[in-house]
Amino acid sequence: MAAEKENNKQLTDFFTQEYQNLNGYVRSRIGGTIEGDAEDIVQEVALKLFSRKSPSPIDNIAAFVYRSLRNKIIDVMRTRKVNYETEEVEDLWSEFAENFYGTSGYDYPDQLISRLKGAIAGLKPVYRDIVVAIDFEGYTYREISEQTGISIGTLMSRRHRALSVLAKKLELNNI
Repeated sequence: MAAEKENNKQLTDFFTQEYQNLNGYVRSRIGGTIEGDAEDIVQEVALKLFSRKSPSPIDNIAAFVYRSLRNKIIDVMRTRKVNYETEEVEDLWSEFAENFYGTSGYDYPDQLISRLKGAIAGLKPVYRDIVVAIDFEGYTYREISEQTGISIGTLMSRRHRALSVLAKKLELNNI
């Protein structure tokens, strides 16, 4: 019981003195999201730490709090992944494939087409191969699996990772 009271006193003192620094730390880790998110994360971690029942004392309060914040940030960032509708992604890739092979009804600038081709060419070979085979050459996962001996699940996973990497590359290049 004495350890719990001492932990709560140390946590109270630490959060009182370091609250702004903790908010700054969280803001620096979560990037361009709204500022209220940082305070929400700090407050949620504080609530969890204060409601924690532990018979042993916390040796290094700063490390304990920052580690708790880091873990919470990781949890928050994992849940914020962009989830596109499968149908929407397929439509976008179909349009891109038409454009890539020159059969699209849209007239895209040559610079854009060049950047898209460069982004695909810059993928790891296993990622590039699956994207080209599925999205541009029209192979099915089953056909590729039979030819290569790689399981369908692995091929689907590689394509998913490839599309994620490609989307990030295109976002960074403002395409």
